[in-house]
This record gives sequence, structure tokens and C-alpha cells, in this order.
Amino acid sequence: MNPLNNVVIFGATSAIASAVARRLASSGARLFCVARNPERLESLLADLRVRGDDAAGERIRGLAADPADPATHADAWAAAREHLGTVDAALLAWGSLPDPATCHDSVEATQEALRINGTSAVALLTRIAPDFEAEGHGVIGAIGSVAGDRGRQSNYVYGTAKGMLATFLQGLRHRLAPAGVDVVTIKPGFVRTPMTEGFNRAGALWAEPDRVASGILRALRRGHAVAYVPWFWRIIMLIIRNFPDWLFRHLRL
Repeated sequence: MNPLNNVVIFGATSAIASAVARRLASSGARLFCVARNPERLESLLADLRVRGDDAAGERIRGLAADPADPATHADAWAAAREHLGTVDAALLAWGSLPDPATCHDSVEATQEALRINGTSAVALLTRIAPDFEAEGHGVIGAIGSVAGDRGRQSNYVYGTAKGMLATFLQGLRHRLAPAGVDVVTIKPGFVRTPMTEGFNRAGALWAEPDRVASGILRALRRGHAVAYVPWFWRIIMLIIRNFPDWLFRHLRL
């Protein structure tokens, strides 16, 4: 079991990451939170310090920086290591859902979606992996998506970014295994977050962020290679991945 006593979260103000951070703070963990929006970050830190009985901010700190911008990664990672000392876990949790119609006609929008949801995470993983490898300890988790399991006409650009991230994480997992470092690919299904506003979010397939957070922490502690959250998405995606292509292209998915 991986201890989660000293954790850095990149993209900490996202709905899922915030739910993870709240659970960790309540358990007494030391946290370092990185997020783009300073006001939202300060609000989150204040909430976490109340939950973690850390009024002085000795255990729970953060840095306003855009994790989707690789230029911020070196300073953010250095600040996290300075605060936490030994890092037990790093969670990468930022992203955005691009407008599919815009991406269909725009090279720039497509490249931006790939950067935010894919290549920026690969850049950060490339930076932090050697430190985990050298220390021979810890777990790295990155939030992907079930959308990366198969290209679908409704969101294939987003799915491409998440599919690339999943493949990179798989290779990184194999590389770091001999060093005793776990790498976890986290694949949420449908989650009620600000990113999915505008969707019809009724029905049993939709989950609340706190439920997803519980699954993420369980996967990080156990070092699962791939974690579908909630768990039933593993079965759903197994079925979808095996649809024949000639049939799948006619489904409005």
C-alpha cells in the first residue's frame, strides 16, 4: 500500500481534484496544491486548512501557476518538493473539454486541446519521473478519461489527447516499476463537474466528484495500473472497444 502523507496536486481546483484534496486534508496529509486561478486556489486552501486543522498553513500550501503551461513546471515542482520533502504521491488533474465543432475546422483549436489535455501532462510527467525514480518511492497518478479508449465522432480530439496520455503512462509505468514507483492511469466516466455543464446529466452512469475521488485515492494507495471510476466503466468500455468499426461509425456517440 502506498502512503499518501505528502501529496502534490496539479490542477487542484478542478472539481475532482478538490474532492481528492478535501479527503486528504481531513486525513491529516501534507498537501501542496498547484492551480491556475489564484482566487480559486486561495479559497480551496482556506477550506482545506479548516478540514485539516492547519490554521497556520504549515501542512497545506499552494502555488498559483498554470499546469497546462510547461514553462511553470520546474518552479512548481521545486516548490512542492521544498514544502513536502519526500513526495509520496503526485496527482495530475487538469484539463478542458473542447468544442468538437470548433476543432473540426480549426487547426489551432485542435492543437490547443491536445496541449491542454495531453502534451502538457506528458511534459510534467517527464520532468517529475526522474525524481521519483531516483528516490525509489511513491506513486504518480494522472486523470485521463474513458474517452481515450476509443475514438468517437462526438469528442475524438479530446479522446486523442487522453489516449496519448494513457499510452505514455503505460510506458512510464513499465519504466518506473523496477524502482518501486507506481504509475496509475485514472479513467473517470461521466462526472457532474463544471466541465460537463450543458449535458443531460441524469441517470445512473453519472457520478459525483466525491465518489470519483474515493476511487482515485483507493487506486493510488493500491498502485493499480488502470483505474476506471466508477468501477463499472471498465465493463462499459470493454464492450465499446469491441464494437466492430462498421457498426460503431453509425452510432451517434
